Amino acid sequence: MLTNRRARHDYELLETVEAGIVLTGSEVKSLRRGGGSIAEAYARFRRGEAFLEGATIPIYEEASYNNHVIDRSRKLLLHRRQIDELRAAVERRGLTVVPLRLYFKDGRAKVEVALARGRKVHDKRRAAAERDAKREIERAMRRH
Repeated sequence: MLTNRRARHDYELLETVEAGIVLTGSEVKSLRRGGGSIAEAYARFRRGEAFLEGATIPIYEEASYNNHVIDRSRKLLLHRRQIDELRAAVERRGLTVVPLRLYFKDGRAKVEVALARGRKVHDKRRAAAERDAKREIERAMRRH
């Protein structure tokens, strides 16, 4: 399972959706081995379809000549209504669609994507301060 830990820090997450992802055989084997990164990835909409851009899946050495391109665009499998809603939010409200997790569910590769609003530096500081304050309160409650 790949996770995008920076997403929760850099973005305010508004809504999450689970999507399927179209992968080649060598990509699946490479992911099952534990490689890859979605830290720099985002979703882009083209011709009424959603694609995951910027995700890196390393080469699977045993695939020889049938290997994949490391950072190719990968199609996301969503319902038409979901694609239309996400695209409308990106175009109208200036939001971004970022992947949070890439995992296997019942043998199929899935991506959890979130509709997100970018945080400014002062927003990141405020969120970190609130998180720290919440931890301190929880520690104090446990002690008593």
